[in-house]
Amino acid sequence: MESTQVPVSVYAEMTPNPAVLKFVANKKLVEVDSVEFRNIEEAQPSPLATQLFHLPFVKEVFISSNYVAISKFDIVEWEEVTLELRELIRDFLAQGNTVLDESALPTNLEAAEASSDNPSEQAGYIHPDEKTEAEWDEFDKKIVSLLDEYVKPAVTADGGNIKFLNHQDGIVSVLLQGACSGCPSSTATLKQGIEGMLKNFLPGQIRAVQAVNG
Repeated sequence: MESTQVPVSVYAEMTPNPAVLKFVANKKLVEVDSVEFRNIEEAQPSPLATQLFHLPFVKEVFISSNYVAISKFDIVEWEEVTLELRELIRDFLAQGNTVLDESALPTNLEAAEASSDNPSEQAGYIHPDEKTEAEWDEFDKKIVSLLDEYVKPAVTADGGNIKFLNHQDGIVSVLLQGACSGCPSSTATLKQGIEGMLKNFLPGQIRAVQAVNG
């Protein structure tokens, strides 16, 4: 008996960042938490991101579990390109193409070497200051747990992500991705919301939260 294939649907959704639009699919896209590509060289592990970067107005591509958040250059307005992007993503998924080859993603060590060498040659993007899970101490784990519980659900719904990089001398460094990167409201959210939350749960241990790209 043949199984019934569910048609692929994709819809566009605005984010708090006017430069980023979110395209939500009715299927899972990647197994990893999320992945971000800032140029076509970094996008090598993702055939979908690579195809998107061939469009001259695409600036960055962020892929999460069931959506693609696209950052654009100011050379076009969203209403001019939304349909084109939605159809491109839908057709790509409907053809059963691979969204992401996770085996081709870099490790933190590779990212650090690329940043000191030639970052444009690196496939995928991992910030060189990001600790691996194996490097987290107990305090790092507390911070990550709080971010996952109280922050990530909201930023994910907005088409973005917050990633813990490291903690040193009371300063928590995070990376803002997707719609959160360069968002006009991200700085206020970081200071008023995230920093306040961490100070509340970890009194006397957090001096500040900073975004390396905020």
